Amino acid sequence: MSNPIKQKRPKYTLEFKKDAAKLVLENGYSQEEAAKNLRISKSAISRWVITEKEPPKATADRKAKPSLEQHAEILRLRKENDQLRMEREILKKAAVFFAKEVE
Repeated sequence: MSNPIKQKRPKYTLEFKKDAAKLVLENGYSQEEAAKNLRISKSAISRWVITEKEPPKATADRKAKPSLEQHAEILRLRKENDQLRMEREILKKAAVFFAKEVE
């Protein structure tokens, strides 16, 4: 049996997503045309168009999806949070080291 090769999903910038959605919402392209011209999946552009068109709404059944800007901010904050945790761990280790030096 062969192992299937996992394909990584391409990552698009917030600006690219917004511009792609604008092609449909403001420039009159169909989702199919925009997807074909940009060489992306129709489902991706469909999600971006919906996100740009409708503000997120919370329902009883599911949480509201963040806007493209909110999603980018969440990713940025998670990365910053990871960095701060790492720095905190380094400082803890340094404090233990210097406490031993003083004794």
